[in-house]
Amino acid sequence: MNSASSTATRAPHRPRSVNRIHPAVYAALGGMVFLSVFPLYWMFVVATTDSATAYSLPPHVLPGGNFFHLAGLVFEIVPFVQALLNSLFVATSIGVGQALLCALAGFAFAKLSFRGRNTLFLIVVLTMTVPAQLSVVPQYLIMSRLNWVDTLQALIVPGLVSAFGIFWMRQHIGNVINDELMNAARVDGATTWQIFWRIAFPLVRPAAMILGLFGFVNAWNDFLWPFIVLKSPERYTVQIAIKALQNNRDIDLGLAMSGSFLATLPLLVLFVFVGRRLVQGIMEGAFKG
Repeated sequence: MNSASSTATRAPHRPRSVNRIHPAVYAALGGMVFLSVFPLYWMFVVATTDSATAYSLPPHVLPGGNFFHLAGLVFEIVPFVQALLNSLFVATSIGVGQALLCALAGFAFAKLSFRGRNTLFLIVVLTMTVPAQLSVVPQYLIMSRLNWVDTLQALIVPGLVSAFGIFWMRQHIGNVINDELMNAARVDGATTWQIFWRIAFPLVRPAAMILGLFGFVNAWNDFLWPFIVLKSPERYTVQIAIKALQNNRDIDLGLAMSGSFLATLPLLVLFVFVGRRLVQGIMEGAFKG
């Protein structure tokens, strides 16, 4: 009787929480965050001091007060404001173009039946295996024939569509858009373009926005193709303007890091406003793909 009463009065056993995260996981995540953020912080430290900071031992870990002086030199040496505007125009055009055109192509491959659809889609996928460097020479020859060398459209037009974007939107549209919905729209008299623009695209707009953001960032950071096709300083993008800050024999790291930090600021501001949406879109694609 006493054992029964003691058992009844004993506090109920609480199951161990299955969602408890081990401290080692936090330590590993903290280490990865540090490794990811430290290069940006070190760039800012060098940008606020001088080139000697990068070679000093022990290294400086605190920012200095020389940033505005070096930033002023950046704007004096190269037309950096114009380069920022050029990059903004090119990256925005490519981002919007990829969001619309890749969604349109993905809709065609996913929901329209036409001869050679699978073969064409296979060719599109195979182009992702070709290194981008191999397309530089034929692409430059095409731009030369069109008299587009040293123009911004030479940067915009080749980047309006990407094979990865077509593949991603085709997979996403195939999972989201039902054939019954399209058949119902056709019964109501909707054309193929109306079905895409009024039904399909609004449903896949978040994925298209994520694709556009990827296109914007890639176009903003692109160096090789703009370096080849652009000649005039007034048409430089930010990456080419940063290259123009460097001499042939030596590199002023403080000046170069100041230009790099100024070029990174727009991306940081963009990530602050759309970072959460970007992560949500990536996770959504990972679980639905």
